[in-house]
Amino acid sequence: MPTDPVPPVVRDYLLLGLRFGRLVDGFVDCWIGDPALERQVRYEPPPTATELVRQAREVAAAVPDSGLAPVRRRFLAAQLTALECAGRRLAGEEMPFRREIESYFQVRIAPRDPDWYAAAHAELDAELPGSGPLRDRLVEAHRRDRVPVDRLGGAVHAVAAALRAELAPRFPLPAGERVDFEVVTGRPWNAFNTYLGGLRSRVALNADVGHRITSLPFVATHEAYPGHHAEHCLKEAGLVRDRGWAEQSISLVNTPQCLIAEGMAEQAIHVALGERWGGWTAEVLSEVGLALDGARAQRVETAFGRLLAARQDAAIMLHDQGRPADEVAAFLARWMLVSDERAGQMLRFLTDPLWRAYTTTYIEGSRLVRHWLDAGGPGDPATDRYHRLLVEPMLPADLAVDLPAPAVAQPTPAVAQSSRPTPA
Repeated sequence: MPTDPVPPVVRDYLLLGLRFGRLVDGFVDCWIGDPALERQVRYEPPPTATELVRQAREVAAAVPDSGLAPVRRRFLAAQLTALECAGRRLAGEEMPFRREIESYFQVRIAPRDPDWYAAAHAELDAELPGSGPLRDRLVEAHRRDRVPVDRLGGAVHAVAAALRAELAPRFPLPAGERVDFEVVTGRPWNAFNTYLGGLRSRVALNADVGHRITSLPFVATHEAYPGHHAEHCLKEAGLVRDRGWAEQSISLVNTPQCLIAEGMAEQAIHVALGERWGGWTAEVLSEVGLALDGARAQRVETAFGRLLAARQDAAIMLHDQGRPADEVAAFLARWMLVSDERAGQMLRFLTDPLWRAYTTTYIEGSRLVRHWLDAGGPGDPATDRYHRLLVEPMLPADLAVDLPAPAVAQPTPAVAQSSRPTPA
């Protein structure tokens, strides 16, 4: 393990991230760094947003002459651009929503054509029996698919254990890694990975949302294998411990780091199981007494998955176009085929000061990672590319270089400018 001291610019970046966490609960998604830095921030006077903006600019100005490797300088510059923007927002500065998104995540967003959702509705209509409204039929299908609460923990454990065994040859993890699952209630999210350090994660599943049998492989791949848990383990072991890259000991929401992490986690099921996930899930869960028509579930879930981008469109309507909240809730209910109550829950997530931009990490992160994985060709398969994402500190702009058209904005140094929950 490296014994070299942490470079000053990295130390200042870590302190800045911890200070954001002091000011905004939940801003630090993961911290496995030097406890002395955390103690220092804990006993400091509480920071102000204006002070954090100033510090972000000062740290960014020091990055070019820091002597760090180029990949580390790029990472820090991108993160600091996002932190400066976050500080400006916390200080009360108004800015266009899409510019805010670009500063956080290095992506440009735009609403989808409603025909995209209409086509998915047509596919669902063909798959769901009955003559009533499509939304009612989908809600009923989801109700029948629910896992009894008393069996949820055992079921997700079974899926995760099977994934761990199957993926070990392709994505070997350090010895001693472990994920513990727990079932909770009264939370605003579906599932949440807390990385504890030391190759350990705790994943909480919110029983209130009614987890479905079909959703279990998505939860297990996203949160554990080969998603968040695998990424944290490999970066702790390879970057923090072996190489001494201490900047990887903290994860901060609303930064390019989280867009890549969530995009990877969203694509984890496709990398892990490909087009056989439905049948694979049915076989694994049959051993714990849960029945699933894997092929049909896969067709329905694939069509339903195409509706999820409506969450980002709703954010654009709210924060970029200034549309009324009731109109946005109606948009979500119509195109995502959810109840009015569920649309209201989504709206609360989209209007939360911390999380309002975070939906982009799922929508654009998933799209960008999927395109990048597919761009490798026969000599650079998706599995190898995904492994690079697990072990290297890659940015959205890094992935865009390999794509045929610019899908993300080029990074702008923070000095030039004046995540993690799975949502309910």
